[in-house]
Amino acid sequence: MNQTLVTQFLILGFSETPGLQMLLFPAFLLLYMVALSGNLLIVLLISSSPALHTPVYFFLVNLAAVDILCTSTILPKLLGSMVAGRTISFGGCMAQLFFFTWSLGAELLLFSAMALDRYVAICRPLHYGALMGPRVCVLLASAVWAVSLTNTTVNTVLTGRLPFCGSNVVKHFFCEIPPLLKLSCAPTRLNEAMAFTADVVLALGSFSVTMLSYGCIIACIIASILRIRSAAGKRRAFSTCSSHLLVVSMYYSTVVYTYFRPASSYALDKDTVVSVVYTSVAPSLNPLIYSLRNTDVKAALRRVLSRSRALCAPRGPATSPLEGGQQAPPRASLP
Repeated sequence: MNQTLVTQFLILGFSETPGLQMLLFPAFLLLYMVALSGNLLIVLLISSSPALHTPVYFFLVNLAAVDILCTSTILPKLLGSMVAGRTISFGGCMAQLFFFTWSLGAELLLFSAMALDRYVAICRPLHYGALMGPRVCVLLASAVWAVSLTNTTVNTVLTGRLPFCGSNVVKHFFCEIPPLLKLSCAPTRLNEAMAFTADVVLALGSFSVTMLSYGCIIACIIASILRIRSAAGKRRAFSTCSSHLLVVSMYYSTVVYTYFRPASSYALDKDTVVSVVYTSVAPSLNPLIYSLRNTDVKAALRRVLSRSRALCAPRGPATSPLEGGQQAPPRASLP
């Protein structure tokens, strides 16, 4: 009772290895620039290309928006803490926790929506237009954002109501649930139960839906994919699936490792490295994985670049009225 409540936190970050600061700053700056520019480019390409106005690219735009939200919540503050103060106010910490948890839940649910879209496209191609129409896609995306918003609201409110009256040193590079629970001077069983429940529902639930969808896709291979005569058609059908599975495997493994354990088992050296994967590396790799392996996106990029070059190309000199065989108007005679 004699201790003062914490009003700000000290983000420890990577200060325990100061010799790496000069290497980590440009690395995280590069990751942020790649993630921001890559995801913004995907949004621009899909929005400006009518040929890409399909369900799979609609969900890809949502995924790009989630990655922009995640990296913009974490990396600017991290970069600032490397060159300036490492403190963050209590309200700023809760805001960072809110938006990060929101993006985390939305990304997990979007993976399931994208897996369902691939299942319908490959196993039910004749009914794809009816089953994945614009209204269905909007409803799925709205549900993704709404469910993840509910999850982050509950967990942020529960964390914000905890009393922090001891150490204010967050042994992490941003405000996340496990390291914050370790600083509380009150029991955190309810918080851990809610975080565990959210991880079971969002992470394991979404992962189960994704794996079930791809299990059905594999079962449909002989019936649908192998009927495609051209090799290019088969590659196009598997391209999005392989890219999606690569991202899902990397993302789910790190998230489950972080949130599927009690907060007391949090360790700075191991968990910080794992958190870097789903806060910085994955949002940077998503645009590269989904675009460089996708012929439609590359074709849209070439069209946008060609239009840009055409607009920026210097125009030829304006022709005078006397050029092109035109005769000069007769001069007015003097009176």
